[in-house]
Amino acid sequence: MPESKPSVLFVCVHNAGRSQMGAAFLTHLSAGRVEVRSAGSAPAETVNPAVVEAMREVGIDISAETPKALTAEAVRSSDVVITMGCGDACPYFPGKRYLDWTLEDPAGQGVDAVRPIRDEIENRIRGLLAELGIEPRA
Repeated sequence: MPESKPSVLFVCVHNAGRSQMGAAFLTHLSAGRVEVRSAGSAPAETVNPAVVEAMREVGIDISAETPKALTAEAVRSSDVVITMGCGDACPYFPGKRYLDWTLEDPAGQGVDAVRPIRDEIENRIRGLLAELGIEPRA
């Protein structure tokens, strides 16, 4: 029987910046070895354009992503739930691993302000992959 993939959910209020970057980096660096979701309690209409541009600079295209609403089912079906410094109201289920990554909010900021946030998220994703025992792709 194949080993089940770990699943990670990134949560932010608008699901338009930090959680989108976290999901994109984890999807990219895990090369499909992790099931990745992202959602927000009050999803925006679109992903922050400065975030799309900052991710494009590192070779990851998230221009087709759309913010998604947070559901209890998304939390229930995830092994790790990462809130992105938004103080977001996230349903709590025993047995899940919850992490809160306090990060600056890229909302309303230009790409210059988004780059350090992007780089911090990438570093944290690499650390998470190490904890999960998954070698990131080069």
